[in-house]
Amino acid sequence: MTQDTIRVGIIGAGQNTRDRHIPGLQAIEGVEIVAVCNRSQESGERVAKQFGIDRVCTNWQEVVQSADVDAVVIGTWPYMHRLVTVTALEANKHVMCEARMAMNAAEAHHMYEALRRRPHLVAQIVPSPFSLRVDRTIQRLIRDGWLGDVLVVSIRAGGTFIDEDNTMHWRHDMNLSGLNVMSLGIWYEAMMRWVGEATSVVAKGKIFMPMRKDESGRLTGVRIPDHIDIVADLACGGQAHIQVSNVTGFGEPPSATIYGSAGTLHFSEDILTGGQRGDDRLSEIEVPSEEANGWRVEEEFIAAIRGQEEITHTDFHTGVKYMEFTEAVHRSRQSGTAVSLPLL
Repeated sequence: MTQDTIRVGIIGAGQNTRDRHIPGLQAIEGVEIVAVCNRSQESGERVAKQFGIDRVCTNWQEVVQSADVDAVVIGTWPYMHRLVTVTALEANKHVMCEARMAMNAAEAHHMYEALRRRPHLVAQIVPSPFSLRVDRTIQRLIRDGWLGDVLVVSIRAGGTFIDEDNTMHWRHDMNLSGLNVMSLGIWYEAMMRWVGEATSVVAKGKIFMPMRKDESGRLTGVRIPDHIDIVADLACGGQAHIQVSNVTGFGEPPSATIYGSAGTLHFSEDILTGGQRGDDRLSEIEVPSEEANGWRVEEEFIAAIRGQEEITHTDFHTGVKYMEFTEAVHRSRQSGTAVSLPLL
């Protein structure tokens, strides 16, 4: 181990951590994963064996407080994100935290304030991946006036039938997932890259399977909707309609469309199309190689620790914004009224 080696501890080795974070980190020269802590000793040992990690911890505090850990990757469900993140920062560790950032806006602000008190540390939220390849091209076209004024943004995420299995997944459980709803925050994060933030929201949602079985087989009430519609005013002067659903079988694949005064951009299945006033149809828009981005989360995290770049995908400030939006949607759905942003 050289002086430049960055030693990483894993807390929560879910699918994304196993599929992306651990392999991505191990592929970077001078990075060593020294410890893993998962939900059980047995699952931690399986991960350690799969990836050649020497130490399995039975308590996440062991990882955070270890003198030989420089950075922590948090792959747990959202209910643990604030506690582990703040504890890790207080222990002088860099942090990569899985999306969704937190349970609610207050927790996200707590995480952000803990980081602001320690500006020498690097902290990252795993970003929305859907639009990474096309983001810069969309940004350029809007910046250059190709669309004209941004008028309406329409996002639809769904296309599946309601799950017939009534098992309670963590995404259905507000005690584990908080106020997060399906892929809502992830799509809002992508939209912010293109057109900026919302200033108010009105939301209606529906729970179609109000009872699900928990791990013990007991029926438990569900508080997170299976379908939600949101209308939002945007700071740029436009309006957004976001529909996220787990009940729209045979619906169109997830997509985002930006309607402007001079043109339209449409993004779906990693393809960007567009057309301007006078065209007869949408045509595919080439994404130049110098603009095409991709998944480089682990690379960006390590490069930021080494002082070679700054976190852009996604910093805690952006995470706070999508958690405020997520909570505003929840408050509007509960009250039946419009909720203004920012919340705090």
